[in-house]
Amino acid sequence: MEKNKSLKKMQALENLLVIDLTRVVAGPYAGAILGDLGAKVIKIEVPEKGDDARGYGPYEKGESVYYANLNRNKKGITLNLKTEEGKIILKQLAAKADILIENYRPGVMDKLGLGYETLREINPRLIYGAVSGFGTYGPYSQRPGYDIISQAMGGLMSLTGEKGGEPTRSGNAMGDILGGMNLVIGVLAAVNARTMTGKGQKIDVALVDSVVASLENAYIRYFESGEIPPRNGNAYASIAPYDSYHAKDGLVIIACGNQKLYEKFCNEVIHMPWMIEDERFLTVPLRVENNEIQKRYIEEWTMEHTVEEVVELTLAQGIPAGPIYNVKQITEDEHIAGAREMFVEIEHPVIGKMKVNGQPVKLLDMPPRVNMPAPTLGQHNVEILCGMLGYDREELNLFAERHVI
Repeated sequence: MEKNKSLKKMQALENLLVIDLTRVVAGPYAGAILGDLGAKVIKIEVPEKGDDARGYGPYEKGESVYYANLNRNKKGITLNLKTEEGKIILKQLAAKADILIENYRPGVMDKLGLGYETLREINPRLIYGAVSGFGTYGPYSQRPGYDIISQAMGGLMSLTGEKGGEPTRSGNAMGDILGGMNLVIGVLAAVNARTMTGKGQKIDVALVDSVVASLENAYIRYFESGEIPPRNGNAYASIAPYDSYHAKDGLVIIACGNQKLYEKFCNEVIHMPWMIEDERFLTVPLRVENNEIQKRYIEEWTMEHTVEEVVELTLAQGIPAGPIYNVKQITEDEHIAGAREMFVEIEHPVIGKMKVNGQPVKLLDMPPRVNMPAPTLGQHNVEILCGMLGYDREELNLFAERHVI
């Protein structure tokens, strides 16, 4: 028991030092994940201006809450990488680091004289993670990329939206989030590889690639049939019944993922056993093909009940069902917000009490934690430059005068 208590005080990545040169969403999200899991993350920002996300609302007491959520668990310094002193300081930090992450357009760090080939000479064990719109090679590598471009060119928008409607962007920055997650997977794979080789390596993640990979069976269906998958609203192209259905007071989700669940649903929930033998609904492919017809029958039953009643009656038979929550309902849910701690209250030095996203990766022996709020701009200049690199206060004053920090 004592050993388990001791483990819970530790964190899985607390032995790793990360230099975070990223801005906006994808890279900062990756840095936040590494920080939640215990890594020491040093966020480097442009003096005076900082990360672009500091200019994104909402604001509280002049500070961006948007930025504060994505940059929790980081210490922050300012550094002008266009100055010689700034380049020297970054190299000194890279010499001590395990991981460096950046999301500049490919080639920018090389032009600054701070690309992977330069930094690996200083620190052969350095793991260098780069995330960009289209990756570091290929015909589109120099194109600028934002989340909406990745959703458009990765195929997500083509599949999202009402049947017969226009392509629709996902309601969140899904391309950025997927890119950030893949960057974390890549750098942690490289950390393990380093235990075998003793050397670091470069990881190249593209937002568009991340979206393409996430669409999994859409491409498989196209390769098999030669037909471009259409938008289907909330229906699923591979399974039915697996959709949203109208109840008395709103929409409800029912998901019969296999034949056993489907038959139980027909027999025990909606009491329409004839649908099991109906030639239109005999197999999964037939149910997908005739989903709209079958949906009308199912809604004869769902429309007689409230969303809560449909969910309770369906779950009682072991069949997946659930309401379509809005954001307010999620933040008040006893499982998601409560037991699973998907929103964590912290104290920010300017904002005060605020909530940030919790960490979905639950290491049960070494739980993720929000150990510190996002930094104010340049908050840790003295601590990092003096405490870690050995500069004195006079040198920092000179750096400030020369716009190095």
